[in-house]
Amino acid sequence: MAQAEEARDRLAQAHGIDPAHIEIVAVTASGDRIQDRALAEIGGKALWTKELDAWLAAGEIDFAVHSAKDVETLRPDLFTIAAVLPREDVRDVLIGAESIAALPEGAVVGTSAPRRAAQLLHARPDCKAVTFRGNVATRLAKLAAGEADATFLAAAGLKRLGEHGTGHPLDEEHWLPAPGQGAIVIECRAGDERTRTFLSAVDHGQSRAEVMAERALLAGLGGNCHSPIAVLTRSYGHELVMRAALYSPDGAEHVEGHARFATSDEEAPARLAADLLARAVPAIADHFDGPGT
Repeated sequence: MAQAEEARDRLAQAHGIDPAHIEIVAVTASGDRIQDRALAEIGGKALWTKELDAWLAAGEIDFAVHSAKDVETLRPDLFTIAAVLPREDVRDVLIGAESIAALPEGAVVGTSAPRRAAQLLHARPDCKAVTFRGNVATRLAKLAAGEADATFLAAAGLKRLGEHGTGHPLDEEHWLPAPGQGAIVIECRAGDERTRTFLSAVDHGQSRAEVMAERALLAGLGGNCHSPIAVLTRSYGHELVMRAALYSPDGAEHVEGHARFATSDEEAPARLAADLLARAVPAIADHFDGPGT
């Protein structure tokens, strides 16, 4: 809802209209209703989009607001990403310890993200990752109840909820974030030119370039919700610098690569994906299907 409100307010400001003229329709996603299992076990990222997709396809809503990292790589042709809002802080925040190194020996860390679990186990194989799902308040309550010694949250989500100063941000140069992390995307029907034009007023070019490049990397890798993928993309004028890493689920193996390319080079992320897969050991490569999947 915080993301929807931000999208509404930005659109109202861009068009000089009263925010009340943009109605927010609350739709509870399956991903919110089912919280006792990891997403990969119950349908993956589609659990965050399928209800909104149905409403959008039926014309019940004109556009849908999503976290970029929760939108499947391959989307129905019926929809298009009409806007990417200015990207927030991409970092993960560790709650319960000052750093990964400061976690106590054998610490139990709650996370439902294969990327976070793999990165944790790569850095600290003595630790244990357990499934932790729910919104910010739910995860913090689970931590307070002693279900884990520490957990991860996205800095962007904390900031949007006004939870400034909560936890310890992890250096994104050493702890790469998830593809799309910190970005809000707005989808509408591809053929709805009026809405596409309306939404284009809040499309942030730099953020779009970064997010679309990361989505192209995902498409080239053919990953799924079981695939631990981390990527950091930075903009330098008309160029992007992308660093990406793939992990085995247990964190024992990883492969990393980087590329610098023009924002107009739509094939560069796929080339980086191919390079990573070519160098990946089977314990990593078995969790990726390659391009077009």
